[in-house]
Order: sequence, then structure tokens, then C-alpha cells
Amino acid sequence: MTEKEVAELRRRYKPEKNSISHIRGCCVNENREIVSQFDQSLGLMSEDDSAMILSTLRKTLSGGIGKNLADIVFSTQQVVDSQEHRLLMALRDSNLTDEAAVQALFQKVIDTVEMEGNYLILLARDAYDVAFRSGDGEQQADAGSETFSYILCSVCPVKMTKPALSYRANENRFGHLPIDWVVSAPELGFLFPAFNDRSTDLYGALYYSRDTADSHPGFVDAIFHVDPLMPAQAQRETFQSILADSLSDDCSLEVVQGVQGRLRGLIEAHKESKAEEPLVVDQHVVKKMLSACGVAEGQTETFEARYAAEFGDGRALSPKNLVDTAQTEIKTPDVTIRVSPDREDLVETRVIDGKKYILIRADEGVEVNGVNIHIS
Repeated sequence: MTEKEVAELRRRYKPEKNSISHIRGCCVNENREIVSQFDQSLGLMSEDDSAMILSTLRKTLSGGIGKNLADIVFSTQQVVDSQEHRLLMALRDSNLTDEAAVQALFQKVIDTVEMEGNYLILLARDAYDVAFRSGDGEQQADAGSETFSYILCSVCPVKMTKPALSYRANENRFGHLPIDWVVSAPELGFLFPAFNDRSTDLYGALYYSRDTADSHPGFVDAIFHVDPLMPAQAQRETFQSILADSLSDDCSLEVVQGVQGRLRGLIEAHKESKAEEPLVVDQHVVKKMLSACGVAEGQTETFEARYAAEFGDGRALSPKNLVDTAQTEIKTPDVTIRVSPDREDLVETRVIDGKKYILIRADEGVEVNGVNIHIS
């Protein structure tokens, strides 16, 4: 799915825009025991309560594609005949009224989610009359040709509030605020089926994980039965390791800056082009970047082979997962230097009298613990 397609669905999570009739829920304690379940009508809730539930669900469609949101692809065999796909279809087609399917999903979540404390499983089913979009991007609501029916599942931690002092305006006095349980933003969740090309795609789903360092592989396997997803943070660490090992002694500051600068350039150009398709690169694209930075052919081939071994041959990754677009960090065991990417020219490495140095040009505005100093 593209960012625009995700945003199109996310905009529906307001009381006046969605067609969600009811919410299914399951509260689970720290011992993985079901504390309570509910089937609550949105129409019977107050507008504030409805808006807060929808806001919580909407966060399952937040974050970046390839970072917090990952496309799940089912095989043809899974779609034709598999337990996991039949369960998801039963939930969607029954509008969450198939009790056996709802309980089966709840149990799969309980069996596989590792979460400290209590949590809440939320299930919603929406039907979206997809508006026709003309060539200039304008939508025509009265020219819809498809209804996109889908389910959204959110798994949210439930935390106890801390004791606090509260001012009670209606009594004009201060008082103790009672301790209560509060539902936090979703930790993980999914949308099924996928909304690819603004249409129903039964061969796909969209998976959400708030933590870019943990993709919850047990949950992914239980719900979708596909290969584990490599978290965004692990992608960056693996890429950095491959780069360093492949280039060995030739992995210089200039080469690393060159590759990362080119990746940032692709990201910026993609952003300016307003292209809908997600930006991805593979080992062949990075190999060309390495060659442009003067890396020898033997080392670029080593990089290609290591990339294929770690990620898979031709596996496309988001450049945003491979490089920090906000800063360049230069680190030694004792010193860490952070530089804006557009001022990397201020930093260089040099060997002086046989000793290795990181040099930073400092013309003015130098402070030590908040004190302006002068360099004589």
C-alpha cells in the first residue's frame, strides 16, 4: 500500500465518516487471562467516547511505510485454502458476528503477544464506498465503483494512572484524582485485506508495529503465517554491518558520507516528486553508489553477495530504514559527534604524526557546557 492509500483510510476514523457499527473488544491481564469482553455499538456511545475509540484505532494506520507499516503478501495457496486466510475472511464477511472466528483471533493474539501488564484487543469492521479519482487526482464521491470492506485490529497496552492532585472546578476545590486504567496507543495491529491501487486485494494485508526494533514475529506467524519481518532498526544495523565488513579498511568517512548522502538525495527527490509508490532500493542500486564513491569492483561484488545473503537476492528496502535523515553521528568509545547532514563538510579525518584524528572546523559559536569559548 502507498502512503496516500493509508492516509485515505485513516481519514475515515471520525464519527461522521466511517460506517463502523460496533466494536469488539477483549481485555487481557498480565497472566494472559481474559478479564472481560465486549461488543459495543458506536451509535449508542457519546460523541466524545466514539471519537476517542476511533482515534485509538486510527493510530494503527500511522507511521511510515516500510518502517512502522509493512505489507503482508499471501501466497496463492494461502488464499485458496489456508486456516489463517479463512479466519480473516470469516471475520470480515460476518461483520465480526462469527463468534468462533472472533474467539479464535483473540486466542491467537493472547498466545503470541509478549507484553508487560494488561492490554486490550480492539476489532472493527468498516465498509468504504471508494470514491472515483480522476486523472487530476480529484475525487468524485458520487462515482464510486467499489465498496472496500475490511477489518482493523489493534492491540493496546492498558496502564494504571499515577496518583495526582486535581482541581475540581464545579466544587472550587482541590482533591485526589482517583487511580484508573487508561488505554494507551496501539503497540501492534493489522488491516485486512490490503487496499492496493485503491481496491480490495485479498492477497495482502497491512501490518503495524509501533516499535521499529520489534516486529513481534510470533504474532506475524500466527496471524499471517508468512516469513518473519525484519524490523526497521534491524535493517539499518544489518546494512551498516554489511557495508563495514565488505569495504574493510577502505570503509572511510568519505565513502560512508557519499553513500548516505546519495540515499538522502533519493529520499528528498522522491518527496519532491510526490510519487505515490514507495521508494525502495536493492543491492544493485547501492553497488552503483559504492562504485561512484570510488570503491573497487571486488569490494562492491562482496557487498552484493553479503546483501543477498542477509536480506535476500533483490530484496527491496526503504532508504529511510538505512540512513538517518536528521543527523550524521560520528562515534568513538569516548566521544560522540552529531552533525547536520548538510554540514558534513565541517568534519574530516586525518593522520597527524602517526595518530588518527577527527577534525571539526569551528569558526565561531563554540560552547563548552553552555560557556562561549575562544580558540586562539
